[in-house]
Amino acid sequence: MSEATHPQAMLGHSRSILPELDYWLIGAAVALLGFGVIMVASASLHLGDRLTGNPFYHLTRHGIAVGLGLLGALGISRIPTTQWERSGTVLYFVGLLLLLIVFIPGLGREANGAMRWIPIGSFNLQSSEFMKLFLVVYMAGYLVRRQLEVAHSIWGFIKPMILLLVAATLIMLQPDFGTTAVLLATAMGMLFLGGVAISQFVVLLALAGTALVGLVIWSPYRLQRVTGFLDPWADVNNSGYQLAQALIAFGRGEWFGVGLGNGIQKQFYLPEAHTDFLMAVIGEEFGLLGTLMVIFLFSLIVWRAFRVGAAAEAINRRFSAYVAYGFGLWIGMQAIINIGVNMGLLPTKGLTLPLMSYGGNSIIVACIVIGMLARIDYETRRDAPVHKLEQVKWANV
Repeated sequence: MSEATHPQAMLGHSRSILPELDYWLIGAAVALLGFGVIMVASASLHLGDRLTGNPFYHLTRHGIAVGLGLLGALGISRIPTTQWERSGTVLYFVGLLLLLIVFIPGLGREANGAMRWIPIGSFNLQSSEFMKLFLVVYMAGYLVRRQLEVAHSIWGFIKPMILLLVAATLIMLQPDFGTTAVLLATAMGMLFLGGVAISQFVVLLALAGTALVGLVIWSPYRLQRVTGFLDPWADVNNSGYQLAQALIAFGRGEWFGVGLGNGIQKQFYLPEAHTDFLMAVIGEEFGLLGTLMVIFLFSLIVWRAFRVGAAAEAINRRFSAYVAYGFGLWIGMQAIINIGVNMGLLPTKGLTLPLMSYGGNSIIVACIVIGMLARIDYETRRDAPVHKLEQVKWANV
């Protein structure tokens, strides 16, 4: 057998065809996407049949969103990070414009008492989802341009907060408390990693916490959600209904679940089973094992995102590092909040489970985030100096 046809040589050649990327990150994201498709199908077939006469209605739309998301991830992974850095400020104001368009009569669309969507043909654009993406890119660029000012000047710390509060206010007017909380937490985490003084960060944290508590107290329906969360069984037919049904679903799942498609809560009791409460369906049909598997995959994505950021920072690609950190914080925070709501650890909020829940905008943006992380990882490996190559490789283990 010649060397060219030797199995070891063929195996080495086939491996060299694949680009050097963080396949743990990509694999975890693909696993969540695939499992999400399965669970959306399980949670929505009966709903599609009842509402439209087509049991595959929601599954088809979810599949289209996944396809668009994968195309978006592939396309965005071809764009150099230098272009994102140059476009950060423009993207912020584009996001702000999209948030404003929602409130223009005839352009914005209201559903379930919230004004969050811009109809574009058969697709509804949710501007707040894209604003999260744009704000991370803008904040990363600002931290690079104003590093010393952010670390040593109060004004350097206040300026990005003003822009953040403008975006958060527009999102709160929709209203969307959950997205606002994720946006604020992500931005504050990026500022902390960017070198903001601890004293300033503590003050910011206290102000943000006070503001969020005030919004809860002054809004009757949010206060009702909090009281319902504290004791869902006290008003099980009203404020505590969703949480009570979710807890029943987890209880029925026990260790290994009742089996795919065999859940009862999604069919007759649990509202929004294919969107905000998909995790409860997973808990019922796959039990504690399935729940822990999903938590592990999200933890893996967050870990790898921070590894990608650490590797970029090791070769002084600070913009790429802050973007990776921001995306890791965002995905982690949103997953924690969604899972916490489903398990009764947090008050009920309208947040989807990233990469899994039904919702075209959420799926597309989450896929774009993974594509951007893959691009950062690719550029870091490509541009690492020889003397730092081993350090970068270790950072991506």
